[in-house]
Amino acid sequence: MSKTIERISLGQMSPGTERIISVHRYGQKGARPKAYLQASLHSDEIPGMLAAHHLLRLLDAADARGEIKGEIVVVPVANPIGLGQIVNGSHSGRYELRGGGNFNRQWPDLYDGLLDAVRPKLGADEAANVKAIRAALAAKINQMTPDTEISRLKVELARLAYDADMVLDLHCDDEALMHVYMQPVHWPTFGDIAAEIGAVASLLCSDSKANSFDETFSLPWTKLAQEIGDKFPIPAACFATTVEFRGQADVFDEMASADAAGLYRFLQRHGALAGNPGPAPAPTCEGTDLEATDIVRAPKAGIIAYKAALGAEVKKGDLIGELVDPLADDPNKARTPVRAGTDGLVLSRCLKKLVSPGDGVAMIVGTSKLAHRKPGALLGD
Repeated sequence: MSKTIERISLGQMSPGTERIISVHRYGQKGARPKAYLQASLHSDEIPGMLAAHHLLRLLDAADARGEIKGEIVVVPVANPIGLGQIVNGSHSGRYELRGGGNFNRQWPDLYDGLLDAVRPKLGADEAANVKAIRAALAAKINQMTPDTEISRLKVELARLAYDADMVLDLHCDDEALMHVYMQPVHWPTFGDIAAEIGAVASLLCSDSKANSFDETFSLPWTKLAQEIGDKFPIPAACFATTVEFRGQADVFDEMASADAAGLYRFLQRHGALAGNPGPAPAPTCEGTDLEATDIVRAPKAGIIAYKAALGAEVKKGDLIGELVDPLADDPNKARTPVRAGTDGLVLSRCLKKLVSPGDGVAMIVGTSKLAHRKPGALLGD
């Protein structure tokens, strides 16, 4: 058996406290392909952790059979900081309570300085270029000097993932159907991840400008290739995706075990595991530009009463829900309609029902780019 378990300390932010990242490694270090999977960077998004639990059981069995072909790294709890943020019985795992912001935003920019670092080392050999680029990424990470718990978390997770061929960041939405995010350059080669887990939407974006975890590792390759042009061969050598395992309440063994089986087959098909995953599944959705996906926002405060179910096909102007003002003098005038801004599929809805002005209350996956959807604001905070 090849499995090892490593525990990485995040240091102490106050005396007597210490949080640990637990890392499950399979296969030989440096073997290809390398797959990195982590769960619940937003630590109140529990479905990914349960799916990772089931995946570890499958990988343990595969390891016992000698079926690990590449290197597989699994971090079943990617955010022990957020996991402990329980305030008056409520779990707050999306933002760091010390002021560090959204745990899945503003990750280190690994592209900064990369071109200058690798330009003298690039040539006609694609494999040699990949090796040089990965060495430069490692050097950049090794130069980082984190001084807080959250910065140490980001550096340590980056150190685990930077050289992977495949990076899968397991999340969930509020109330949602299964969906994934990835770069257009990796569609449809890696589109089978969507089909394996039954995703109803594959949202494609070259650069959201949010510095999210997945883009931290895929963007250096595509940005470098764009800058270099056709002078030297530079592949999009890191496929990175955010997998949204439905909604926060969808935490069931039956779902999670099926999700893990889909991830396992994906790893088989892309060479990290031995065994026959079966024929590639039929596509469950088309790739959709993220700029065609509308975030429906509340125009005012109130109680959101939904009129469109998840999975509903709607037209622009259709009623999505109504905002109820519980303090209205006349209950017959207490409702404000909330309407779809595009034709498409209702992919997700807000879990909380008392909303404020500007809150996103639904996501609708359309097919035509929307003028108001621009990089920098494509992902909600």
